[in-house]
Amino acid sequence: MRLAPGRLLLAVSTVLFVTVIAARPRIAFEGAMVGMDTWWNIVFPALLPFFIVSELILGLGLAGFAGVLLEPVMRPTFRLPGAASFAVAVGYSSGYPVGANFTARLRAENLCTRAEAEHLLTFTNNASPLFILVAVSVGMFNNPALGPFLLTVHYMSNLILGLLFRNYRRRERSPSVATAGLWRRALHQFLATDDRHPGQILGEAVKSAVNKIMIIGGFIVLFAVIVNLLSSFGLLQVLAKLLGLFLQPLGLKPELYLPLATGVFEMTLGIRQVSQSTVPLIQQLIAVQLILAWSGLSIQAQVASFVSGTDIRLPLYFLGRLAHCTLAAVLTLLFFPMFEALLVSSVQVSAVTAVAYSWTAVFQTSVLLALILPLAVLSFGMFSHLIRRLFHVS
Repeated sequence: MRLAPGRLLLAVSTVLFVTVIAARPRIAFEGAMVGMDTWWNIVFPALLPFFIVSELILGLGLAGFAGVLLEPVMRPTFRLPGAASFAVAVGYSSGYPVGANFTARLRAENLCTRAEAEHLLTFTNNASPLFILVAVSVGMFNNPALGPFLLTVHYMSNLILGLLFRNYRRRERSPSVATAGLWRRALHQFLATDDRHPGQILGEAVKSAVNKIMIIGGFIVLFAVIVNLLSSFGLLQVLAKLLGLFLQPLGLKPELYLPLATGVFEMTLGIRQVSQSTVPLIQQLIAVQLILAWSGLSIQAQVASFVSGTDIRLPLYFLGRLAHCTLAAVLTLLFFPMFEALLVSSVQVSAVTAVAYSWTAVFQTSVLLALILPLAVLSFGMFSHLIRRLFHVS
């Protein structure tokens, strides 16, 4: 019996990882504590409401209902079914990796084809607005003006990515549906989706959401430990020098090589190191956009975990991360001169204000966004249908 190369590599890596932890237990413990702090204080309160609402949207048939109404919008724009509108909305409002989870659930429910799910996966995994506007711009850079700029470039480049890949495997996509009788078909889709009791749907949604949050926590702690161990052995510095071979011709300062090497594995730690550097602001912003677009191996592992139970292939997703890095860097270079005066001269907040957001505040904001999200998508679908009826658009 032959042993698969991937399985053999995983076995060797596991033995090596355990050995290194035994050799440097204190370093591993410190990394685990950093990961736990990040997971509990930021990730848990920010993502849990979105996971629950995502499961409820699918369980209650809201995705199919709004999907029928939004088919005439999503199909010409992205060549995706209307149900994909919820994946876009969830991905852009909640952050990694909720978009991947919703995409996998759409595929499991057969609401999109494999090619459509792979396309959707490339541009619905973003850093959350809360993370960019609060944690990055205020908490790390102490400059609130950077938040809208970083957010706009990050989201705009990802939307462009979704448009660029709209012709991906065009023959493997589902056909467009007729636009006649949309409202009647939407109601039929809603009533015929699931016959479970609402209490059972809610219970299973909470259970599934908590399980997924625990999986995310495991990945965050694991990669925080890995980053700490790699740094203690000097391997991150080696990776930084290798990155320098590609980054030096682009004009990035050597001071950014180590933060970018850290960001290859874990996004938050890499961005924090960028904020502590003394390079010009334009280079800091480019480095932050590169890390946000790449999202770190920790996030990518979470995405791979969520789609592992489906037939979704990941090469396009990884290609999308590289393309997102390129687009975000180019847009930063183009837009920075227009807003340089505002970004550089902005009044910085105090350190106390910078870390003022709490677990409760993050959770309340996340709950509010998660509750508004399905109502906003449903309202947009109904409004779109009404406009089409009023103007007799086919």
